[in-house]
Amino acid sequence: MADLDAEAVDIEIIAHGPNIRSKPETRLWLRLLSTTKLISTEIRKRLRAEFGATLPQFDLMAQLFREKEGLRLGELSKRTMVTNGNITGLVERLEADGLVLRETPTGDRRVTVAKLTPEGAKVFAAMAAAHEIWLRDLMGDVDPQLITSLWSQVGEIKASATNHMTGTAED
Repeated sequence: MADLDAEAVDIEIIAHGPNIRSKPETRLWLRLLSTTKLISTEIRKRLRAEFGATLPQFDLMAQLFREKEGLRLGELSKRTMVTNGNITGLVERLEADGLVLRETPTGDRRVTVAKLTPEGAKVFAAMAAAHEIWLRDLMGDVDPQLITSLWSQVGEIKASATNHMTGTAED
C-alpha cells in the first residue's frame, strides 16, 4: 500500500481509543475528511505541475465554464466558497493570463461579471479532462459499482446533514 499523507492518517487517529465502537459518526466524518484532503492534495499538485494552476483557479473556471454568460463576482464567491476579496484576486490573475474577462454589463460599475475567454474555455476543457483522468487513476483500485453505491450512500449522509443544519452558512 502506498504511503498515506501523514495529516490524512493523523486526522483519523483522533477517533481511535477505548470507545472506538461508540463513535461511528465521528469515525466516518474523519474518514471522509481525510480522504477528501488526500485527494485534494494530489489534485493540487497535478494542477500546479501540468497547468501552473491552483485548485481555486480550477474551481472558479469550472463555474464560469458552466455559465457561458458569466457570473457576478459575488455569485462566484458563493459557488466556490471563496471570500469576495480572494475572488477578485483570482479573477485578476486569470484575466492577466488571458483566461477570464471582466465586464460591467449594466453600466453600473458596482456590478462586475466574469466570463471565460475563448482561450480560457480551451484551457479549462484540457484541465477538466486531465482532472477526470486523475480522479479515475486515484480511484483505480475501487470497483466502479462500489463508487456508484458510495456516491448514493454519501448522498444520504449529505441529505441528513442538510436536514439538521442550524441557521445559514453565513451564521
